[in-house]
Amino acid sequence: MNRVRKATTLIAAAALVSGSATISACAPQPADVGLLTADGVTRVSVQTADYSAQLEAFNASARKLGVTLLADGGDSGSGNVVSSPASLLIALSMLRSGASGVTAAEMDSVLGLPAEGRDEAMNALLASLEKFDGDPGSVDEENPPQKPVMHAANGLFVDKGVPTGEAFLTTLGKHFGTGVYPVNFRDEAVTKPAIDQWVSKNTGGRIKEAPAQYSPDNTFSLLNALYFAAAWQAPFDANDTADSPFTKAGGEVINVPSMHSSLTMAYAEAPGWKAVDLPYAEGFVMRLILPDGGASGPDGPAAVSAEVLADVARELSGAQQDMVHISMPKWDHKTTFELRKVFETLGLKDMLATSTDFDSIQQGMKLTQAAQAANITVAEKGTIASAVTQINAEASSAMVPERKIILDHPFHYQIVHSETGMPLFTEWVADPR
Repeated sequence: MNRVRKATTLIAAAALVSGSATISACAPQPADVGLLTADGVTRVSVQTADYSAQLEAFNASARKLGVTLLADGGDSGSGNVVSSPASLLIALSMLRSGASGVTAAEMDSVLGLPAEGRDEAMNALLASLEKFDGDPGSVDEENPPQKPVMHAANGLFVDKGVPTGEAFLTTLGKHFGTGVYPVNFRDEAVTKPAIDQWVSKNTGGRIKEAPAQYSPDNTFSLLNALYFAAAWQAPFDANDTADSPFTKAGGEVINVPSMHSSLTMAYAEAPGWKAVDLPYAEGFVMRLILPDGGASGPDGPAAVSAEVLADVARELSGAQQDMVHISMPKWDHKTTFELRKVFETLGLKDMLATSTDFDSIQQGMKLTQAAQAANITVAEKGTIASAVTQINAEASSAMVPERKIILDHPFHYQIVHSETGMPLFTEWVADPR
């Protein structure tokens, strides 16, 4: 493909660190790739309280994305499917900021994005998460931190010979805290390692390579990375961990290492499910949802729909704290998704087909590859999780427990940011081994 090789103004955002207006505090820079900024572009300060309706729309969108990802299954062959709806939502929201025409309308309709204040509300969400920002590389994953680390990073790699729309980049700078890395996609020996290094640094090395296939014809690669590490508010005693039966969806009973404790947490139940919010030391909970019926219940992630997730969130938000006996397995899972299939399932057909509605990003830009990689480790001391979403394009251009939840058959969980309700990670656990 012939590319126009002329100078263009590239604008970078303020850092994804609360109170910072310098790009130097952003995600670590890839080796040998400079980060460009534009004078006068600083991060806008917004508050979550001013965008409560928009944030609830984002939560509903994330629930829909999470259910769709789990139903897709990715490359999981075991039935365990871990994903990050928040990472996908942030990436799609960045892409939506540069969309127009029927593609913009389709994205708003399919994703349920707010009609007004969309970018400002995403800014507020990211700013809220930044209260827990930290360096993934500094985390001792054998001992998850009492102060949770929730690192979110946005990176935009653009071909340095193809003009990128200033208005789009300004929006990213004002509301998404992203940096802009000018690269030569034709020089795969330099550019692919630079993108992979960005991914590895922003996931603490848990994801080594960008999930989407590299192509030298690309002129645009948008990435979001999330890294989460947190200790439980009340760690499980490793001395109490023992093999316990777990009944898989087909009826097979297996023995898996399971943790046991009794502690105070939000508990709710309704016909078809019971759920708890298992608290981390600060700011986050693991929302565990156990469908009724054991092995005779619905097979797979379909047991927990977006509507059920909304009901669970509503019930738990008003639930009183109860003493609950909990028994749950340990697990260590990972999944990779080919997101073009997910987009087709969602109905984002115009977004995949258009070569004109992203002209404000790059003239003639058409999506080429999209993928997500996610992983999680859950044990007695806490949780470590990471995810990367990548979208590429080519421009042709002492109480006695009264409640209990025994996670002894397939279940659904989310890691939820308590302030905003955003589901950061979600998984269907079919076999904890």
